[in-house]
Amino acid sequence: MIQRPIYINQLDSYRDTRLIKIVSGVRRCGKSTLLEMYRQHLLKNKIHPKQIIEINLEDADYRHLLDPYVLHDYIKAKLDPKKMNYVFLDEIQNVKNFEKAVNSLFIKKNVDLYITGSNAFILSGELATFLSGRYVEIHLLPLSFKEYFSALSTGKPPSRHYQDYIINGSFPYSLELAEKKDSKNQIRKYLDGIYNTILLKDIVARKKVADTLMLESLVRFLFDNIGSETSTKKIADSMTSAGRKISVHTVENYISALTDSYIIYRLGRYDIKGKQHLKTGHKYYIVDSGLRYYLLGSQAGDEGRVLENIVFLELLRRGYEINYGKIEIFEVDFIASKGSEKLYFQVSFTCRDKSTMERELRPLDMIRDHNPKYLITMDDDPPAMFNGIRRINAIDWLLKAH
Repeated sequence: MIQRPIYINQLDSYRDTRLIKIVSGVRRCGKSTLLEMYRQHLLKNKIHPKQIIEINLEDADYRHLLDPYVLHDYIKAKLDPKKMNYVFLDEIQNVKNFEKAVNSLFIKKNVDLYITGSNAFILSGELATFLSGRYVEIHLLPLSFKEYFSALSTGKPPSRHYQDYIINGSFPYSLELAEKKDSKNQIRKYLDGIYNTILLKDIVARKKVADTLMLESLVRFLFDNIGSETSTKKIADSMTSAGRKISVHTVENYISALTDSYIIYRLGRYDIKGKQHLKTGHKYYIVDSGLRYYLLGSQAGDEGRVLENIVFLELLRRGYEINYGKIEIFEVDFIASKGSEKLYFQVSFTCRDKSTMERELRPLDMIRDHNPKYLITMDDDPPAMFNGIRRINAIDWLLKAH
């Protein structure tokens, strides 16, 4: 198993607190495996095996527990009344009215509860309604480049593996398939399964989407335009002009479903001088670049926007709240905030051309506060400073400790 210490540490920070731990994320990103790793972590830290109760509700061996009251009674009978019990419920959405069992277990002082769910049902606003104020969400993403590279033993420099990472994707099993014969075809079939399962199960079935071709056209549009500022009206107009007539309302509903299932992330705009969030204009990023290459094929291209997407996901992993910035008529790719910390980022595949360098530095140079500013590129040049703006290599930044 590929170790994921960032998430283990997050789980451990909430251990024994009066909060239900919800592990969320796109399908096949490793939620079940993460809980397995955390159980091993507990055992290494002197938690007795009898204190750990684990149930995967997709396993047919537990089909008798799909009734919430039967599930509750089964777990209650296994609890040690004198010690803390660590209860792991995987794929909880398979239990109809699961909140009845979860709520009852939560109120027991000797139960520390961890749950996952693959369906968008467990990831959406319905979860907040059922468990209001009693849970914390640990949001899991597919492998970071650092996690991906750490699992390899080829001896090749990391820059040689970056292209495989963005094309094959960051889902953990893609890395395993990469070592097999006919790996490209197998990875493509695997990504096809993930993509279609998300669309058909998490979106079409749950949202009762009648026009699946229209939904796929929207997904293709968003995948093709990652990192580009747009609005639902612009999307509707662009698709309509391309021969796929769609209303703004439908675009909004479909995007909501895509973000609920964590295949797409929406980023808001922030006025740096006015110090306010703006209601108009959004950017969209994809959870895994491999899915983009799978869907768009040879049209995927544009390594600069792919790199920007990779940086966005990495900032999410590192726990930042992210916006993109407006300063006069110029744009700052990312404003990353965490507590009192604020960082500014521009991302460009290469800045060796003088005019490109000037264009990328100008928005950062216009920001008058003293928070750190970074220009991230794939240029294999030593780090450098330009009027307080630090230029760093993307691979080095992705691999740095955090």
